[in-house]
Amino acid sequence: MLVLVAPGQGAQKPGFLTPWLDLPGVTERLTWWSAVSGLDLIHYGTKADEEEIRDTAVAQPLLVAAALVSARALFPKDAAGAEGAGNSAEGLPGSARAVLGATAGHSVGEIAAAAVAGVLTEETAMVLVRRRGLAMAEAAAQAETGMSAVLGGEQDDVVAHLTKLGLTPANVNGAGQIVAAGTAEQLAALAADKPEGVRRVVPLAVAGAFHTDHMAPAVSALDTLVAGAPFADPRLPYVSNRDGHVVNSGAEIAQRLVAQVSNPVRWDLCMETFQRLGATAIIEVAPGGTLVGIAKRALPGVKTLALKTPDDLEAARALIAEHAVPVADTPAE
Repeated sequence: MLVLVAPGQGAQKPGFLTPWLDLPGVTERLTWWSAVSGLDLIHYGTKADEEEIRDTAVAQPLLVAAALVSARALFPKDAAGAEGAGNSAEGLPGSARAVLGATAGHSVGEIAAAAVAGVLTEETAMVLVRRRGLAMAEAAAQAETGMSAVLGGEQDDVVAHLTKLGLTPANVNGAGQIVAAGTAEQLAALAADKPEGVRRVVPLAVAGAFHTDHMAPAVSALDTLVAGAPFADPRLPYVSNRDGHVVNSGAEIAQRLVAQVSNPVRWDLCMETFQRLGATAIIEVAPGGTLVGIAKRALPGVKTLALKTPDDLEAARALIAEHAVPVADTPAE
């Protein structure tokens, strides 16, 4: 069984969209999404430097655009020749939905996963992610906050230590990785006083304490936007960051996409669900690498592939041919 996943903020690198522009139709698609989102995706994905794309309001639309471009390239047409992930809320073509056992995204990657599953049109996804990035950047500007990866240690011990320091375990990723979020002062205290058994504390290139109470103003802004946005029920199993549950209601996914901005990401529970569903392979869409790295440690025996550039498409299609088996509809949990 094959799972398609989309990475979150921090996965972007300068120029990472450049090789995708060589594929037919990608430049035109990105030009259209740039108009929809009000952000020059081609410029920021090919010419902008690391500091420019670190900006939350820029990074998030770039990541969703890259995820959708690479997903389209992996599943370009169905048997009838219709393009996948097009202008209707049908997500990828039927041939893709027949072979994917589930989809999920980490943090902002959930918006890309929702579009892949047919919950959102690509245009709606780009509008939503642009507003999400702007709202989170505005919230982050109110105080000096950030995030650090805590590597190693027992999960309960690490969480207890973070709580003692006033930090939030914002991403519980599994495989011995928890991302702490809070003020600069709290993160400095963590660096000076690591939990028992922790190997390293690594500051992350993000501009705020995402998935914490610091993002409450962004939740209010997105609530207003999402209230009028069209959400359809997913056409393939959609695994939620909140609790790892499979969610079959578009309305509930809309609510969860808003709430997750200020609530922790439980990627560890998502991976437990992948395992329970019988996952044998995971493909991470562009700019892949982070999530398959975690999966290699947490899900031994599950094959993984990071779709970083078009050069990886052939290997990804081979993995699909080996592991994709039609699955029955998965009930909500």
